[in-house]
Amino acid sequence: MTDGEPESRVDPELGKAIAELSEESVPKGERKRLLRRIASQVPVRRIGTMFRPKVAVRWMADTVADVAPHIPVRDLETLRRHHDGLDGEALAERLVRNASRVTAGVGAAGGGIAAVEWAATPTLLTAPVLLAAETVAVVTVEIKLIGELQEVYGQPVPGVGAQRAMHLVHAWSQQRGFNPLTPGVGIGAVLGTAARKELRDRLLRRFGRNLTTLGPMLTGAAVAGYLNRRATQALGDRIRDDLRRRGRGAIEGQVVSD
Repeated sequence: MTDGEPESRVDPELGKAIAELSEESVPKGERKRLLRRIASQVPVRRIGTMFRPKVAVRWMADTVADVAPHIPVRDLETLRRHHDGLDGEALAERLVRNASRVTAGVGAAGGGIAAVEWAATPTLLTAPVLLAAETVAVVTVEIKLIGELQEVYGQPVPGVGAQRAMHLVHAWSQQRGFNPLTPGVGIGAVLGTAARKELRDRLLRRFGRNLTTLGPMLTGAAVAGYLNRRATQALGDRIRDDLRRRGRGAIEGQVVSD
């Protein structure tokens, strides 16, 4: 590891904060507090190094991979209980709507913090750290959404712990539902070299989009919230379409390949 690069392991407190931030009922003020807490855990020796996209993306990829096993993905029975007995398409629609609201709230929180930062020029050095924290938080919400949509459509992700988590990370990187027939998807290969590069490339695009949180005053908060909501909604729609298609193939006795 070179000077100024982030460590590859994640503090348990960081994982806890990210998991809390992914919950649907977190109040606005608490969301800001959690986002600041996540940003404070970014392990860089010199804040300025986070202006280098590769450094930021490396930390984000390591963090997503390490936190993924702790994301609280609910099973179908729990989802029904938490959503007034909804099932099928109605439940899937509710999950996508709620996840979109959460990521919009994360964007608004990040934008609100950034708006305050504009008042003091030296603190703008923390902006890349804030953006990295926001990106990881949003990705966590979306990974959880994918896992729960898989439950709703009767295609739960196999495995437990880290194995199951890596399947979900891989699915998020590809922006589609988990498919056990995808070449290279195995216990040891899920986040191999190619998969990790795919994750980093996807994170880099998301990180760049989140630069909108640096807009002056509350404009950044409004735009970031809107873009996060739209992106999560679009992802949820893609996952639903993908799982419906695979479900129909299974019912008809067909193998649905990519």
